[in-house]
Amino acid sequence: MRRLVRVEWTGAYLDGRMPVRCPAAIRLLRQGLEITLADGRVLSWRYRELRQSQGFYAGEEVRLERGEPLPEALLVAEPGFLVSLHRVGREAAAHFHDPRRRSRRLILTALAGLGAALAAAGTYFWLIPAAADSAAGRVPVAWEERLGRAAVEQLAPPGTRCTDPEVARAVDTIMERLSRSIPENPYVFRVAVVNDRRVNALAAPGGHILIFRGLLERAKSPEELAGVLAHEIQHVIRRDVTRAILRHVSAGLLLAALTGDPTGAMSYGLEAAHALVSLEYSRQTEMGADVGGLALLRAARIDPAGVLSFFEGMLAAEQKTPQPPLYLSSHPSTLERLVRLRAMVRETPVAPPLPLLPEVEWRTLRLRCGGPPAGQKLPR
Repeated sequence: MRRLVRVEWTGAYLDGRMPVRCPAAIRLLRQGLEITLADGRVLSWRYRELRQSQGFYAGEEVRLERGEPLPEALLVAEPGFLVSLHRVGREAAAHFHDPRRRSRRLILTALAGLGAALAAAGTYFWLIPAAADSAAGRVPVAWEERLGRAAVEQLAPPGTRCTDPEVARAVDTIMERLSRSIPENPYVFRVAVVNDRRVNALAAPGGHILIFRGLLERAKSPEELAGVLAHEIQHVIRRDVTRAILRHVSAGLLLAALTGDPTGAMSYGLEAAHALVSLEYSRQTEMGADVGGLALLRAARIDPAGVLSFFEGMLAAEQKTPQPPLYLSSHPSTLERLVRLRAMVRETPVAPPLPLLPEVEWRTLRLRCGGPPAGQKLPR
């Protein structure tokens, strides 16, 4: 008996310029997708033009992307979409992930043998990253928030933070403007300014972000700081930071994530803090955060020229000293990123930006956390 294949699906379309989901009706064809948008437009995407960036694990939303540098995207949350895609598209869709290839027995065997496998160097470089990626996509936001809070308390206890109320008010205003522009945002973002001269910023799981005093003083405008914050926000909502920490910590925290143990996140705060200060994101991860951060700035109607001027300043600092700012050690390839960001700003014009903190004398405010840096050093 011939099995019927479902060809009609529903999903959401993103145009790559604004982070706004548009309802879409999707029809599977032999060589591509026919996408009908709510406003009546019909898009035709050939499979060979598409790449898959999400949906490799059970329960994860499928994301198909098309084009560069600001890709259009199609999101499908309904289970079974990829299976039908393979049955209809066959060879043309062979490069997409096929859930039928998952072997439940192999996964259970791998998890059961995790303790023994950790002793083998070869397994260390394969199984842990795979398990970390799976866990990062599954853990609840509340679990991430606990882990991030524990890490931040180790990295920047209250005595090391800038408590100036005007600085806090300005940073909170920028974050509120950015947060309001994130569709379906599950995170409550919390930003702390660390009284440390080093030029750096860190995103922690669950919506926690640390801005170092040196970076605040280096930012020549609130738009420059907003560009950094938009980038770090992307590392949170894309779960880049959660995934990276789980790849670099002990099996205990990884197992706590896999099992959803709510107490495990808090008990590994120091270990997560050590991982945070040594993280280096991949080129692909940084590109994704750059693209998403720029889209977020535009959605919030914040001038994207700020992020360009910030990286221009970073590039100048990198060229002048043998020891570049700490921010560049975890955010590499400054010149390449600046060239790419300039191209994206030039190629995607949007509505005129609105003023950010027009009533604030930024030149004075960014120096209000001055004074000797906090005595407590970050864990190494």
